[in-house]
Amino acid sequence: MLVSALRKLLGVFILACALFIPAHAADEQKQELLVFAAASLTNVLDEIGTAYTQQTRQPVKFSYAASSALARQLEAGARADVFFPADLEWMDYVQARNLIDRSTRRNVLGNRLALVAPADSKIELKIVPGFKLAEALGNGRLATGDPESVPVGKYARSALTSLGVWNDVADRLVRADNVRSALAFIARGETPLGIVYETDAKVEKRVRVVDFFPADSHPPIVYPVAVTAQARPNARQFVEFLRSAAAQDAFKKYGFQDPPKR
Repeated sequence: MLVSALRKLLGVFILACALFIPAHAADEQKQELLVFAAASLTNVLDEIGTAYTQQTRQPVKFSYAASSALARQLEAGARADVFFPADLEWMDYVQARNLIDRSTRRNVLGNRLALVAPADSKIELKIVPGFKLAEALGNGRLATGDPESVPVGKYARSALTSLGVWNDVADRLVRADNVRSALAFIARGETPLGIVYETDAKVEKRVRVVDFFPADSHPPIVYPVAVTAQARPNARQFVEFLRSAAAQDAFKKYGFQDPPKR
């Protein structure tokens, strides 16, 4: 009787273990990945995230903001699984503080810097050294990211400085907290001109590109990605998914380029 009872208990224990392991794995798969990403990636990552979840059944959530704001959130202890900023400097910043797994870091995308105006604007400008940007602004202001921290603003300041017109407009900036905020100022007609990425202009029908800045007028625009130091194990799977044909097709559709070679 005792042996029979022990056998039954052992059978129940084995069955419970068999049921528990896949259930636990399923719970892990249901845990939502959190990706900190540059605001300029909003539309394309929303699409890629949907494709990723459909393929892997892994929920993924995106927190979009200026790369600077996201880096500082990580530094302050915010939890995220992946960091995907719009420049190398903010990735270097978090790497120096051991907030990413540097073995997973790689450059993913490039972009172009564009001078844009409201869609119904009549402004025509060719971007060359000494071009008449201040004159084109009239009594208005120039919208872009804050050049002290936001990547698009930093690229803009570099470009305008190299072209010799920064001092003409430095005190006439609308210093937005991220590139999409800058884009909104232009789209609403609150500023006659602004500097954003080509990919932002493509998703906003209320603006048009006046001209593109020469690539050699500013540092290369590079979007790196990395898994964070405290990431869930399956965060690497999402980073690898960015190499997939589905993700690459989405990046191209939204106007992103291959990362510049350094």
